[in-house]
Amino acid sequence: MRIAHVREHAAPAGAPWRLAAALDAAGSRWLDLEVARRSLIAREPARAHNASLFRQPITTLDDHLARGLRVDALADLLDAGADEPMDASDLAFGPPILAPPSFRDFYAFERHVGTMWRRRDMEIPEAWFRLPIFYFSNTSEMRGPGEPVWAPRSSQELDYELEVAAIVDTPVRDLDAARGEEAIGGYMILNDWSARDLQREETTVRLGPAKGKDFASSIGPWLVTPDELADAREATGYDLAMTASVNGKELSRASADVRLRPGDLLGSGTVGTGCLLEIRDETLGRYLEPGDTVTLAIERLGELTAPVVERAIR
Repeated sequence: MRIAHVREHAAPAGAPWRLAAALDAAGSRWLDLEVARRSLIAREPARAHNASLFRQPITTLDDHLARGLRVDALADLLDAGADEPMDASDLAFGPPILAPPSFRDFYAFERHVGTMWRRRDMEIPEAWFRLPIFYFSNTSEMRGPGEPVWAPRSSQELDYELEVAAIVDTPVRDLDAARGEEAIGGYMILNDWSARDLQREETTVRLGPAKGKDFASSIGPWLVTPDELADAREATGYDLAMTASVNGKELSRASADVRLRPGDLLGSGTVGTGCLLEIRDETLGRYLEPGDTVTLAIERLGELTAPVVERAIR
């Protein structure tokens, strides 16, 4: 199942997002899940009394998770079908989760980590192999597909980062690593934007990242539940092609392998070769500039595009 927050391009300014599910593999037709809920209740009124999914309107994924329901519960609404499905060309897509309670971004791909440490003429620290290394990012600056991004003040080295994000959809604490995936409701593309010059200065004081990271994170275009990826399973991960393009030119290509609350986001960290910091000299020859368009694509998870614009004078 693929679910997304959508609204029609012709909707009035400020119109609320609607939660929808894809009806075909191409993602060309979408079902409004609140319309589906009402349709099923009209056919079978008892559903409104027998299942919590049907007792309240379907608004956003955030609200759905806050009610204590898991992502896969929404699959019951697909039974309604769609007499008049929404066409993807008529829709704008928003972030799959609108206001995550927290966002932990990890440092999980050994190829990327190894490249960074070799540039310092050092080996990967032993602790990296033992500990889940991550930082907390800024949940107030989440962007959806197509939303512009700009470098923070004083930065001239804006970079993209090609990542996968997972959403937690059930409360867990001290969950054994072997059972970790039981808490995952789905996956999406993540672009963890970085201001490399600010980040470089921050790390000299052994704290952070801070302003080099907290200005923007892009997610989307939809959330894909684990069952849709089962046939791409390989060992403990998924074998999915990942690419990053700037202005239509492919620069990166790779294959991916406390208490958590529903809605929390977990970022994978940058895949090997998945940022300009690693491949700038042999590809684009520079960092991102206003006028660039960055597109991240992951097989089965879609494409996430963002234009880079000038920072507004405030």
